[in-house]
Amino acid sequence: MAPLDGLLVLDFSTLLPGPLASLMLAEAGAEIIKIERPGGGDEMRGYEPKIDGSSANFHILNRRKRSLVMDLKAPDARKRLEPLIERADILIEQFRPGVMAGFGLDYAAIHAINPRIIYCSITGWGQTGPKSRTAGHDLNYMAETGLLGLTAGADGAPVLPPILAADIAGGAMPAVINILLALRERDRTGLGSALDIAMADSLFTFAYWGLADGFTGNWPGRGDSLVTGGSPRYNIYRTRDGRYLAVAPLEERFWNRFCEIICLDSAARCADAPASVAIAAVADRIASRTAAEWDAAFAGHDVCCSVVVSLESACADPHPHARGVLNRVMASSDSPVPVLPLPIAPQFRPTGLVTAAPALGEYQLT
Repeated sequence: MAPLDGLLVLDFSTLLPGPLASLMLAEAGAEIIKIERPGGGDEMRGYEPKIDGSSANFHILNRRKRSLVMDLKAPDARKRLEPLIERADILIEQFRPGVMAGFGLDYAAIHAINPRIIYCSITGWGQTGPKSRTAGHDLNYMAETGLLGLTAGADGAPVLPPILAADIAGGAMPAVINILLALRERDRTGLGSALDIAMADSLFTFAYWGLADGFTGNWPGRGDSLVTGGSPRYNIYRTRDGRYLAVAPLEERFWNRFCEIICLDSAARCADAPASVAIAAVADRIASRTAAEWDAAFAGHDVCCSVVVSLESACADPHPHARGVLNRVMASSDSPVPVLPLPIAPQFRPTGLVTAAPALGEYQLT
């Protein structure tokens, strides 16, 4: 049995944070009933490219779930949902504050029906505070929590992040962590609880080193800190063939070996050398060879240097396949699609076929 076998989750969320959270619960055995609006359902269903008539994004985020179509504005919506609410263990929603109350589905109303339910609300800014009703997306939360202001490109402008950190690391993962904690608390008390997951709140965790500097009177600027481009020991350098090396020999033993391999001038490798001088000197050395040549030079040495590769190349690397990260395939009538890797240990996953995402409204209330 998987750890969450027997638990029922009602998922009212769409797009990424909530669906990814419920997917992780499904990966550990929970039953997920996804509540979708009439017509098109979750907006993610319309995203390209398509598999079985629905978005590939939707498929990889909503496998092993069932879809129930429900107009939450209908006068009898809550009444029709009550049988599910009565036996549900977890409810996930990510509307703006007050929207679920307008449907008669706020925590107080749900708690009155089922006091054991764990009610998880995921929003950008949280249920309270001056920004709680402000619209936003991942980039906005990263901008307003200071994370985006720590990065700088060649022209000094902030760099567009390649990941949706707020949605995933600030929303989905904290939701799962707190849901599991709430389940443990329910084991002790017999009662559920309301969880207020604010993506912006969680992003501050990722600035721990910047906060440590700032709280001691040295607030970091844009691109001038140890891990944001202000050090020669943690930077990205262009090679002779126009590719890039991710160079991260932070510790002294790694740095010394790195300097030896690239034949860095002793004045530039000195701890007293200005960062800008050392960075320029390393950049000049790295630009003297191709990425393949540097890859061969660093092979077998602990120097914490990597060639920047494409996502396609990363997926073809033998290492994730040896680990089984990309080896599971989702059932589909079209060409097989690998299952989205999740941070759930293999021993906690249900065995058997990995089912595809549900057709819209395939689950019916009896």
